Amino acid sequence: MGVSHLISTLGVAGVIGIIFAETGLFFGFFLPGDSLLVAAGVFASNHKIGGTSVHLNLGVLLIGCFVAAAVGAELGFFIGMKAGPALFTRPQSRFFKPAYVERAHGYFERYGNVTVVLARFIPVVRTFANPVAGASQMSIRTFTIFNVIGAALWTTLVLLLGYFVGDKVKDTYLIPAVIVLSLIPIGIEFLRHRRLARATA
Repeated sequence: MGVSHLISTLGVAGVIGIIFAETGLFFGFFLPGDSLLVAAGVFASNHKIGGTSVHLNLGVLLIGCFVAAAVGAELGFFIGMKAGPALFTRPQSRFFKPAYVERAHGYFERYGNVTVVLARFIPVVRTFANPVAGASQMSIRTFTIFNVIGAALWTTLVLLLGYFVGDKVKDTYLIPAVIVLSLIPIGIEFLRHRRLARATA
């Protein structure tokens, strides 16, 4: 599994760095945030994946990933606030696609400020929701409050999920379990879009 190899190679610092990049930098949207956190939690539980004996400190992961997720989102917010209009009207590029921005806008229109929290659990949206919030001139204080709540919920719940799954699931089923758990948010999003398309039709 690529995620477990990544963790065993980079350790805690690598996990924290990737979480920061996924939430704060545009090119980070393709990084495996959910599966990375689940797998990191598994490694913290003393469970071995594929014979790998790496052990991560759960306390350091909880604090470090929370800080990385919160600070990364704040960076994305300020990028959107300073360069939003020019950035969001640029032609489609390899990493920056207008469709991603429109998707994040749709969440803000439907859920308002709570989107900052909900976006944490939806791949791609969690990367672009922050600059969209900045470009839309959301109050910095409001964004920071929801950002901290979202960062705490996302990192804590997903890390602990991996931690307890790692203790309960045998090696044979561990990798499939991690993959399935990390795909749940994508599945929910797919079903929502499908239902919306049917309602529109």
